[in-house]
Amino acid sequence: MHKNQGLRELTIRGIILGGVITLLFTAANVYLGLKVGLTFATSIPAAVISMALLRLLGNSNILENNIVQTIASAAGTLSAIIFVLPGLIMVGWWQGFPYWTTAAVCAMGGILGVMFSVPLRRALVTGSDLPYPEGVAAAEVLKVGFSSSEGKAENAKGLRMIVMGSLVAAGYQLLTYLKVAAEAVSVPFRVGAGATAASTSLAMALIGVGHLVGLSVGIAMFVGMVIAWGGLVPLLTWGEVGDNVAGAVNSTFRSEVRFIGAGVIGIAALWSLFRIISPILKGIRAAMAASKARSAGTELALTERDIPIGIVGGTIIAMLVPIAGLLWYFSSGTAIASGIAPTIAATLVFVLVIGAIIACVCGYMAGLIGASNSPVSGVGILAVIAASVLLVLAYGRGGDPEQTRALVAYALFTTAIVFSIATISNDNLQDLKTGQLVGATPWRQQLALIFGVIFGSLVIPPVLDLLNKAFGFAGTPGAGENALAAPQAALISSLAKGVLGGDIRWDLIGYGALLGVALVIVDEILRAGKKMRMPPLCVGMGIYLPMALTLLIPLGALLGWLYERWADKQTNPEFAKRMGVLAATGLIVGESLLGVAFAGVVWLTEKDAPLAVVSAEFEHSAIWIGLILFAGGIAMLYRSARGTCRTE
Repeated sequence: MHKNQGLRELTIRGIILGGVITLLFTAANVYLGLKVGLTFATSIPAAVISMALLRLLGNSNILENNIVQTIASAAGTLSAIIFVLPGLIMVGWWQGFPYWTTAAVCAMGGILGVMFSVPLRRALVTGSDLPYPEGVAAAEVLKVGFSSSEGKAENAKGLRMIVMGSLVAAGYQLLTYLKVAAEAVSVPFRVGAGATAASTSLAMALIGVGHLVGLSVGIAMFVGMVIAWGGLVPLLTWGEVGDNVAGAVNSTFRSEVRFIGAGVIGIAALWSLFRIISPILKGIRAAMAASKARSAGTELALTERDIPIGIVGGTIIAMLVPIAGLLWYFSSGTAIASGIAPTIAATLVFVLVIGAIIACVCGYMAGLIGASNSPVSGVGILAVIAASVLLVLAYGRGGDPEQTRALVAYALFTTAIVFSIATISNDNLQDLKTGQLVGATPWRQQLALIFGVIFGSLVIPPVLDLLNKAFGFAGTPGAGENALAAPQAALISSLAKGVLGGDIRWDLIGYGALLGVALVIVDEILRAGKKMRMPPLCVGMGIYLPMALTLLIPLGALLGWLYERWADKQTNPEFAKRMGVLAATGLIVGESLLGVAFAGVVWLTEKDAPLAVVSAEFEHSAIWIGLILFAGGIAMLYRSARGTCRTE
């Protein structure tokens, strides 16, 4: 019997607190994902905040806190649905995000993701040696918080670091909204007969992202950025620049370079799938053997009890009915409404089959490299291509424009359901690993994951709608000067339009695929030599994302690596590293939450820059002020984190 059995676990106050934390981290993740195409894992900061707050209420324990972080983590991860849904705005199908339709997509796909991942717990958590870096780290945070008298002090210091990081990032972001400090710096220039640009966004959240993803990912993204802006952009603009250098560079990047990046991402995702098929099948066979033994009467410990497989299977089948209704509602009144029943039936099979595969793939990848680093967006790219190809087989392509438009929207909507499965599967097993290490009851934690999905589904639609009304998305009509890039949604919608419209640049995707093969070979050589990795998917993201959104991530990764080298020399290195992680998380949370608040101001005032206190002539001075304050703020935060550790 585990020493923690018998403690209160799934409590009303824990569920409520998980829901409150969900509001913060889901809003932050939605904003960050739309701005830079990356989201962050919320398990550790949720655990720290939960422990600090529940201690005030008294009589808290490690299992109750684990439930809180599980709920918040699931909801925060579900926000990755923004990698798909904004595509419906970009193709002109939606003008906003209808609340209940958006919530239903998130909830139905998310609940399926929980159900698909339940049978995988034994295969990929208890019966495997996958490291689950974030799950193990969250468990350590919980254990430290409850194992010693110092735990309370550590939790308080951790919460202070999150708050301090948030204030530093929000303070700088506010100065950019006032136009006193620059938000970005960009310089286009000629390279021979071609052109390129150097640019960066002065966003402290990007430093935080870099710290969290680590040096290997940072280097890989930097390599991708150099390939894109040092090689591809000058080459593809050669002799085509004209007088408008900035326009030529931006147009070439959006219409050509991004599709090469998509090819790299696609190959990297396929290679990831190929590498993990064997261990996944082995683990599932082991899980089936364990299930057979249980049905023969073997008694299970409380810490080994999942949601019964009959309930899991029944829930999966039952979910197909509302999903079918949702697909019918989405397509009613459109050019494909007539005779839609066979298409919906095929879509349900697609969701079941692809969803099960994706649950395995994402769960394994999260266990291997962590939920933050898992290439879930690559899975989404493959899913939208598969969905689009199936619709081509059923309807043909390049026909009636209205039918093609409806098919593109239907492909994106179907992909959104599948993507919800992917995001939750990517997170669930990480949380279940935390639960295993602290002695949690699996079925209670799986129920908490469903609560997290529901909370997240209720929060995501209004945040998405607010950001769309305030800023819009880059490339769509009416988008303001602060338009959000939503890079994955732009790529996924472009792929759907290209496949179904018959005008996709397969040649560019093919070049990217060849480059992806070369990068896979390089990464495998590094892996064999036990050198630092260079994940091909991250190189692809470096090619695909604008330099303004990628340059600071490698810098943040370098700063994080230097900080952790310093932390290794301290008397309590794990505590020191945790302070760095929480400071970086604060940078993300502070900037993101202020961004959401600013979106409300923009929407209410109907102005792009409602807080500006200086004129456009101040722009040059704002750049220098911004660079100085940005560097000073980051230096002050890391110095504060180090000072906190020295007092240990």
